[in-house]
Amino acid sequence: MKNTTLFFLLTSLFFSCQTKTNVIDTEKVNPKEEIISTNEYMVLATNWYQQAAEMRAIYYQTYFFAKERLILNKKALKSTKKPAVVLDIDETILNNSPSQAKAIVTGKSFSKETWKVWTDLAIAEALPGAVDFTNFAKNQGVEVFYISNRDTSELQSTVKNLQEKGFPNAKAEYILLRTSTSDKTPRREQVSQNYEIILFVGDNLTDFSEMYAKRSDDMAFGLVDENKADFGTKFIVLPNPMYGEWEKAMYKNSYKWSENQKDSLRKSNLKIGY
Repeated sequence: MKNTTLFFLLTSLFFSCQTKTNVIDTEKVNPKEEIISTNEYMVLATNWYQQAAEMRAIYYQTYFFAKERLILNKKALKSTKKPAVVLDIDETILNNSPSQAKAIVTGKSFSKETWKVWTDLAIAEALPGAVDFTNFAKNQGVEVFYISNRDTSELQSTVKNLQEKGFPNAKAEYILLRTSTSDKTPRREQVSQNYEIILFVGDNLTDFSEMYAKRSDDMAFGLVDENKADFGTKFIVLPNPMYGEWEKAMYKNSYKWSENQKDSLRKSNLKIGY
C-alpha cells in the first residue's frame, strides 16, 4: 500500500513538473510576446503622450504663449506683406499616438503603408490648444498655413481630418505636403513669396530650419545653443517623445540598423553621471 501511494505521488509530481515546463516553454515562443518586445522601447513615451496630464498642460501652456508671441510679432512687423503663421501637422496639431500604440501591439515597424492606413481614417484628435490657437491667429488677421511631410497622396484625408476638428484654412491651398523631398525649405519659401511668416510652430527642429536635419555627434545641442534666441520668439516647440529626428540622430542619422543594433545605440546614448 505504501509503495502504491508513493508511486502515485511520484507520478503526479512528474506530470506536474512536465506541465509547468511546457507552459514556460510555450510562453518563451509565444509570437505575441515576441511582437510586443519588438517595439517595447516606445511604450513609456506613448503612455506619457496619451495618459500624462502634464502633456496636456504643456500643450495648453505652449499654445497660450504662442498667442502672446503672435501678437508681439505682428505688432513688430514692418513688411507690407500679410503676416502668416506656419504649423507642422503631426504631433503639433493632430495626435497620432494611436498609430504608435498600434505599432507597439502589432510589432510592425513604421512604414509608408501602415502610416497611410492610419491617416486615411482621418480620425486623429486635435491636440490641446491647437484649434483655439489657429482660429485665434486667423481672427487676428494672420494667415494660417500647414507644412507637413505627409505625402501628397494623403491630402484629401488630411483636409477632411482638419475640417472635422475645426481648424481654419483646412483647404488644399493652405496645406503643403511632401512631394519629392522632406526638406520643408522650398515650401516655406513658397509661403514667403506672398506672406511674412511671423511664427513657426512644430515638434521637430526641421519644422523651423533645415540646418537641424543632419545632427552631429552632439545631437544638435550646439546649434540650439547658438540659436537659442529663436526659441520662444520665432520658433515655438512642442514635445514629442515618441519619434523624431532626435531619435534618428541616436542611430547616426540612419534607420538602417537591426532592432538589436538600435537597442544598443539607444542604450549607449544614456548618460550615467555616477
